[in-house]
Amino acid sequence: MDNGENKFKLWIKRLGVFGFLFFFIKGLLWLIVPALLIWFGTMRP
Repeated sequence: MDNGENKFKLWIKRLGVFGFLFFFIKGLLWLIVPALLIWFGTMRP
């Protein structure tokens, strides 16, 4: 029973790490993409 519980905890940790990375990268893209669009839009004379 202990082995199954450890596997469950390992999966919860993996989901937490991947969830954090997913939302972290998504948040960075939400900041970077509009900034790049504005930057490239103002570069034209």
